[in-house]
Amino acid sequence: MIKNLISLVLLIVSVALSFKHGWDTFNYKNNPQSLKMMNDLGISESVIPVMGVLTIVVGVLLLIPKTFFWGNVLNAMSIVLIMALALRAGNLKMVLIEIPFLIMPLIMIWLKYPFKN
Repeated sequence: MIKNLISLVLLIVSVALSFKHGWDTFNYKNNPQSLKMMNDLGISESVIPVMGVLTIVVGVLLLIPKTFFWGNVLNAMSIVLIMALALRAGNLKMVLIEIPFLIMPLIMIWLKYPFKN
């Protein structure tokens, strides 16, 4: 029971973050700090919408029991990509901030989908 509750909370947080980050990625022109951060990481303006779509797709995949695993894998891979780009840019603080967000999909894979028997 407690395992399912923890899994449910992590699922809700992860889906909410995916949708929020996806939406924010599409609205990057309204947030100059976000655009500057992406440029510092070496992400060109033409790739930003692709990242937004990927982030929203991850949120949708997490909600479907049959695609839950692959949603978490894509989420972890996108976080590792961001961490690698931050390391290349010399931004160690961002790498350290991303560590808990990398651990979250891995824990969710271990806990499994909360409503599945």
